[in-house]
Amino acid sequence: MGLKFNTVLFDNMSVKNLKAGVKMAKKYYETEASGNINLKTVKSIAKTGVDRISIGSITHSVSAVDLKLEI
Repeated sequence: MGLKFNTVLFDNMSVKNLKAGVKMAKKYYETEASGNINLKTVKSIAKTGVDRISIGSITHSVSAVDLKLEI
């Protein structure tokens, strides 16, 4: 029995390699790009055809908020 999965994660890849990987995998799997992606590079990553993009810089430096909810 083989492994079953539905998403391929491309991590820390150049745009050129990401585009080639998406081309190979997209027919069979959903694709996600991650690693070294920021708000300046996200548009070029999106143009590769990848289904999802993770941008860690959005959450890396977020300050915590002290929130209390009373009913």
